[in-house]
Amino acid sequence: MVQPARRAHPGARWALLVVSSLAVPVGAVLALRPFVSLAVLVVAVVAGLTALGVVHLVADRPTAASDAGAAARWWWLAGVAYLLAAGVVVVWPGPTIAVLARVVGVALVVDGALDALAARRGCGTGRANAALSGVTSVVLGVLALAWPDVTVLVVAVLVGIRVLVTGIRGVAAALRGTWRRRPSRQDRRARPGRGRLVVNVAALVATLALAAVGVALDGGTARPDDFYAAPADVPDAPGRLVRSEPFTSAEIPHGATAWRILYTTTRGDGTPTVASGLVVAPDTATGDAREPADVVAWAHGTTGVTPGCAPSVLPDGLAAGALFVQDDVLAQGWALVATDYAGLGTAGPHAYLVGEPAAHDVLDAVRAAHQLDDVALSDRHVVWGHSQGGGAALWTGIVAPDYAPDVDLLGVAALAPASNPTALLAHLPDVSVGALFASYLAEGYAATYPDVRFADVVRPGARTVVREMAHRCLADRGVVVSALTALLLDQPVWAHADPFTGAFGDRLTQNVPSGPIAAPLLVTQGTADSIVVASSQDEYVAARCAAGYAVEHRAYDGLDHVALVEADSPLVPDLLAWTRDRLAGVPATDTCP
Repeated sequence: MVQPARRAHPGARWALLVVSSLAVPVGAVLALRPFVSLAVLVVAVVAGLTALGVVHLVADRPTAASDAGAAARWWWLAGVAYLLAAGVVVVWPGPTIAVLARVVGVALVVDGALDALAARRGCGTGRANAALSGVTSVVLGVLALAWPDVTVLVVAVLVGIRVLVTGIRGVAAALRGTWRRRPSRQDRRARPGRGRLVVNVAALVATLALAAVGVALDGGTARPDDFYAAPADVPDAPGRLVRSEPFTSAEIPHGATAWRILYTTTRGDGTPTVASGLVVAPDTATGDAREPADVVAWAHGTTGVTPGCAPSVLPDGLAAGALFVQDDVLAQGWALVATDYAGLGTAGPHAYLVGEPAAHDVLDAVRAAHQLDDVALSDRHVVWGHSQGGGAALWTGIVAPDYAPDVDLLGVAALAPASNPTALLAHLPDVSVGALFASYLAEGYAATYPDVRFADVVRPGARTVVREMAHRCLADRGVVVSALTALLLDQPVWAHADPFTGAFGDRLTQNVPSGPIAAPLLVTQGTADSIVVASSQDEYVAARCAAGYAVEHRAYDGLDHVALVEADSPLVPDLLAWTRDRLAGVPATDTCP
């Protein structure tokens, strides 16, 4: 028969009431505001773990004589595990989100294992409930250990809900003044708990779905193969072709041939390195009767900052870097030389939005392409670039005369260029997924400049999620998680209200391409651009005009950042015509007042 509930001791009753009452708002904070700050998150996690431990120890004590099995003997271990986890967070020096994820993960695994042990001694729906709860806790714990940023986004929320529900249950038990008994086998038969079974099944399904999504998203990450590994005997001189091989992709149209190349280049500090890229040429420039093709050097837009984000690695990589008109380029009889940039494809770091090394990558890719035996390229070159690549194109025009005087650069076309990293950074809070681009910027500058420290730039509560976001490519399936995280971040990622101060701010200013460009310059901009805003581009062009430099500036009404360079954009015929004029030696237009 079902044994009567045990009357609570007054002291324990009040202790449970206080702890459970605190657990309710703590659980709500964890569930609704996981990113509010690291300090608040630490306090909430400690309070939540403590509440779980107290409720387990006070309200879940078994008293039935028939519960003499191993599960009953070890009933207290889950409560102790939660209290120990809270203690670890308290004493850990400088706890981070990664530490919280691991501590919560271990506690969940222990709790789940104990539930599984209880299931072995149970029967009926009681056994099923214990098994389902145990599997759910173990999977959540493993997920917390393996996927830290999603732990904050999802597991912290689920733990928050668990703390909230536990707090409500503890308050109800304290107000009743009785603890529920851990049911005996007879109790389990008499009280099947079908409602709880439905909840446990739903929780397990949701948890397994989350784990499956994690596996699927991780499996969608592209990874460079051995082609991108630098050999031991890499030449020190920049622009040397190290290796090449034919490249096939659905992006390469009929009537064209492509190669991927590995070549030497120079980092911003002058040290030699290797970069990869693609060379795509019309068939008229290959074979026995080949005619030299003029060259469009392409500097791609943002794809990410890790090696797997190289356009030559990604499926549809040219489109990932915002080149949608390669067919038009080849139809003109021009060849395309598209750098991946050092650190994308090849070993990092990638100097994201750092001007000079990007320009080196562009120019050295052109030099290396001329060393291919199977294609004839002319000595006439024009560089195009979009967004990140637009800034790289501007810097290519600046450094070409000194760095690569052997590359005859006849024109620079910067399409919605990231011409002012400081202005871009200031606008990112207004961009829906601005935190994603901020993560690339913080990671790239911290990896490139020894005086820029990641810990000084990014606030503690955002460091784990920012690092995780920075290690996903825009073309990855997992970027969905990054985008959702960026949308849910309720504060800027920066450690200071004014991120433009100190070494970081100085380096941002240093990378504004403000020097002279000898080649004719075209700057284009969509007036509805939500990332590189038109007003900041106008200011950049005005500054160049005021410095006495010639600029042809064209604005396209109603076009956003990517729409500006899509195949049906009115920019495309203008860009093709502008390029034909540069290759033909037609004098350029200057729109400066």
